[in-house]
Amino acid sequence: MRNNRFLTWIAAVALLLAAAQAHAILPIQHWQTTSGARVYFVENRGLPMFDLAVEFPAGAGYDTSDKSGAASMTSQMLRLGAGGMSENEIALRLADVGAQLSPRFDTDRAGLALRTLSSAPERRQALDIFVRILQRPEFPETVLEREKVRLVSALKEADTKPETIAALTFYRLVYRQHPYALRSSGEVDTVSGLARQDLVDFYRRHYVAQRAVVAIIGDLSRDEAAAIAEEATAGLPRSDAAESSLPAVVALTAGSTRFIAHPASQSHILIGAPGMRRDDPDYFPLFVGNYVLGGGGFVSRLVEEVRQKRGLAYSAYSYFSPLQRRGPFVIGLQTKREQAPEALAVVQKTLRDFVVNGPTATELTAAKQNIIGGFPLRIDSNRKIHEYLALIGFYRLPLSYLDDFVKNVERVTVADIKSAFALRIDPDNLVTIVVAADEEVK
Repeated sequence: MRNNRFLTWIAAVALLLAAAQAHAILPIQHWQTTSGARVYFVENRGLPMFDLAVEFPAGAGYDTSDKSGAASMTSQMLRLGAGGMSENEIALRLADVGAQLSPRFDTDRAGLALRTLSSAPERRQALDIFVRILQRPEFPETVLEREKVRLVSALKEADTKPETIAALTFYRLVYRQHPYALRSSGEVDTVSGLARQDLVDFYRRHYVAQRAVVAIIGDLSRDEAAAIAEEATAGLPRSDAAESSLPAVVALTAGSTRFIAHPASQSHILIGAPGMRRDDPDYFPLFVGNYVLGGGGFVSRLVEEVRQKRGLAYSAYSYFSPLQRRGPFVIGLQTKREQAPEALAVVQKTLRDFVVNGPTATELTAAKQNIIGGFPLRIDSNRKIHEYLALIGFYRLPLSYLDDFVKNVERVTVADIKSAFALRIDPDNLVTIVVAADEEVK
């Protein structure tokens, strides 16, 4: 037993040292372009390539109810015709130099990412295409109509599935009139009504140079990165208008439950409420605490209570999705419909006990070890570090975010977790959705 404990301690120390070495060699450089875009750069000469992303506050949260889906469609259409090139020409020219282009889109953010070789000929061609797409999108009518037909068909199919019904109902009840309640892809009727001018207007309003965040990592000097950032943002739209800001999320003042009939053999259960912002001062207590509650997979308390002890579901999970405003806290599971009432009661009791008492000291220690031990895997490639760069830049997190990650996890206490959960999660004021219930109750 002592040998096992000693080996565990040695492994933990080794992982801590690995983490320290991994992020100590990744200094983040930061500056602004002449157009006002914020740039975040990490020089890494390990491979002859680099990653570039330009992102904007232009995610689904900036949609309106009557134009829901405009943000997503604008992002999708950027690379389907731009700067005098068709979508096929864009794809062929990128393939010629082995470059990869991908959209970036979520609730808060939208933009474009490029991975390419750093050698001059390949870099020049890939950047030329990237700049055309980002700064001169054409939003061709024929392509838009094709994409609308494709998306409407996918939405109609998705709307028959219990997981879709559960998620849509959940977000509508949690966020009500807030833009976070809107479906990121849009609805059948709003997508069908989108016109080219809607995308042009959305692009001009939100893809603005002064609000751009540029993330670059790879085989480049500071001067080369600066030149690329200038080129990528110089021709973007400009605006003197104040930056659009998302409204604050209103806390739930009462719980609500919906039982929705569906022929599926498995009941889909979602429970939750508004959770935390990305810059929440209690981010790490909530993050570490949730690992114990339902974020740690088979070592989490929800899995222990729901699966291991009672066999009510294969898995149960929980997570916080931090956003610019309070993103959702979600608990989810699937179970046989006849077991849904029992599974729901177990989850509710488990959550209530956790909010009141927090994790045990043993659970907290194990969670910290697992999170810290896995930290090197979070930054073991340029692609992963690049995603963090964009995250740090967009949400204006400290440049030392990666350097401080392990220390911030280590300092979390049981009292911190109890306090953080008590402030944000009220077991009596949660939205509960059960799809494929035996009886429908609204």
